[in-house]
Amino acid sequence: MGVWSKRADVDFFQVKSNSGIQLVNGRPYFFKVVRIDGQERVESPVVSAVPQANLFNWAKLNNLLLMLAFSVTVLMSIRRARVNPNIFLRRIPGLDAVEEAVGRATEMGRPILYLTGSGELNGSGDPSNLSTIAATVILGEVAKRAATYGTELKVPHRAAIVMAICQEMVKESYLAAGRPDAYKEDTNFFITADQFAYTAAVDGIMLREQPAANFFMGYYYAESLLLAETGAATGAIQIAGTDAEHQLPFFVTACDYTLIGEELYAASAYLSREPALVGTLRGQDLGKGFVLGVIILGTLLVTLGEILGTPVFRTCFQLFSDFK
Repeated sequence: MGVWSKRADVDFFQVKSNSGIQLVNGRPYFFKVVRIDGQERVESPVVSAVPQANLFNWAKLNNLLLMLAFSVTVLMSIRRARVNPNIFLRRIPGLDAVEEAVGRATEMGRPILYLTGSGELNGSGDPSNLSTIAATVILGEVAKRAATYGTELKVPHRAAIVMAICQEMVKESYLAAGRPDAYKEDTNFFITADQFAYTAAVDGIMLREQPAANFFMGYYYAESLLLAETGAATGAIQIAGTDAEHQLPFFVTACDYTLIGEELYAASAYLSREPALVGTLRGQDLGKGFVLGVIILGTLLVTLGEILGTPVFRTCFQLFSDFK
């Protein structure tokens, strides 16, 4: 049941089907409202209502309009990106350093170590899935550069599904770079699903093979500092990216560059400059800017309404608060 006051003398009650009650269309229901304040009890008269199915929920009209406006913005941004491939994207130092990291590994004759985090992509709705998908997309761009320069790439895994996806991503990248003959099946290899056994094995790879560049992309847990600290001790250039806010301080401290939150999702568009990805990214930024502007406008209206006591501002704000 939902309730809020639209007018000072009228309360609006809304009852919806849920796990506790399932409303049947056309069946009358009787109810009353009881208010208990200490020993005082006040009851309303019994009233009845008959639920009916609605083809359209007008209270959600604003959501439909926002969705349509956002969709049009994204499509127009994609079209603009196809016409103008050099559309502006905010500079992200961590992604600018990808070329430097690959070039350094090539000059030193050492491998590149790329980790995709602890996500499993098992379809369970785990929050790590999105960042793991972003990590696999970035891997494709790193692999393309590694194939171009002839640099060895190593991608250890702790999830079989992620490994299978990354194998295809790397193979496609070598093909796109015109070096399909340089692709090696053992570029991606499985270690173990155990968190700290995997961490120990990767630390051993860092100490034995001394990779010149380490990439930590995806979702991480307690292993983040163990991995980043070992990589820093070997002198490798390290680029990390995650949306796990509880692990960001460790990456910021131990890595040369860190992609924070949504920068990880923007990386594929930033590196590939694919018009569809760039246009989608720009459309999302414009949508966020609009929402932020509405929030600021609503805040100003409420503030002015309370300070000046003018009903005009409160009426304007009501346009936003009525659609919930």
